[in-house]
Amino acid sequence: MAVKLIANYSKRLGLPGYSSHQFSVSVETELNTTDDIAHEAGRLYNNLQTNVDEQIRQTGFVPPHDYGMEPPARQADTVQPGNVLPIARHSDWQCSPKQQELILKLIGENNLDKNDVEQLAKQRFRKSVPQLNKLEASGLIDLIIQQQLQDRKKKGGQR
Repeated sequence: MAVKLIANYSKRLGLPGYSSHQFSVSVETELNTTDDIAHEAGRLYNNLQTNVDEQIRQTGFVPPHDYGMEPPARQADTVQPGNVLPIARHSDWQCSPKQQELILKLIGENNLDKNDVEQLAKQRFRKSVPQLNKLEASGLIDLIIQQQLQDRKKKGGQR
């Protein structure tokens, strides 16, 4: 009576950019006797491990850190004289594209001086506007909205 011995060896390695690769080998063999199952299993395991380890060293394609991330759509910069600063439309912003869009929209719709917004970010977060992360950008948006509401209340009270 033949005995089937099935062995599998698999290895997964983490790579930069939240990537990984995996290699797996499976072997099925028949043994004529049950006398040497432990020895044959050990031999198969060592053989599979050696071969998987040799093959997995070839990493192949490793994606860059921003692989698969769509940059925000580039829009033409609208620069007004006397209102120039590092707050421009570009893909180097650290916050989300929607936050970037909202900050620029608030500046444009409220005729804010970009330099004032930049100074606010530096005072509050010690970073320029494009360097703000999502949490900090959210805080800046809240500050801008609060200031605009306060300005409207002041203007409304002066009528």
